[in-house]
Amino acid sequence: MHIMEGVLPWEWALFWWALTIIILIVGIFQLNKVVRKNREVLPLLAVSGAFIFVLSSLKLPSVFGMSSTHPTGTGLSTIAFGPAITTVLCAIVLLFQALLLGHGGLTTFGANCFAMGFFGPLLAWLFYRAMQKTNINIYLTIFLAVIIAGLASYVMTALQLALAFGFETLPEFLAIFAVTQIPISIVEGLIIVVAVKFIAKVKGEFFTKTGTLTEEQVAKMNK
Repeated sequence: MHIMEGVLPWEWALFWWALTIIILIVGIFQLNKVVRKNREVLPLLAVSGAFIFVLSSLKLPSVFGMSSTHPTGTGLSTIAFGPAITTVLCAIVLLFQALLLGHGGLTTFGANCFAMGFFGPLLAWLFYRAMQKTNINIYLTIFLAVIIAGLASYVMTALQLALAFGFETLPEFLAIFAVTQIPISIVEGLIIVVAVKFIAKVKGEFFTKTGTLTEEQVAKMNK
């Protein structure tokens, strides 16, 4: 997920930076709107950011040395606040990691933030919102949404590398990431399901006020 410093050609680095800046502007606007409307969700926002930081810091080097693999931690933020706000949280985390932990880099910040903060969460959020309208078990819905967020982020990272080094390399990049990311995403899905159940039991109004869960779903989780 963390493409290392200097790996991407400058033109691709600038492209992903520009795209990410646009999303961050939208995300900051949405974040300010959410906070002004309901400051009571600030603890949930903080917990969501903490999940991203802790889980994405569990860095495992990829076998081809241009990137690293790890949980994204974006599942909770995605279902609670959507992809744009998740991008803002990821930007804070990725900047800290690049400057102080040596994860990723500044030139590749835009690419990393787009893949982990926006693309994966966007697909997961669309899936989650669509499944909310069905009678599918809410735990399964959350579990699958988190898996989608993780796997889609790595698909985008593989695509970013393939665009930079030749599109014929895409199957290779996808195959290499799949070895580690599929089991990691499954474990992450289980962790987020447990976290959502705990938060719903302790402070269920966090989720009802953000539209993450209905009052009926929170009630079922508390049984």
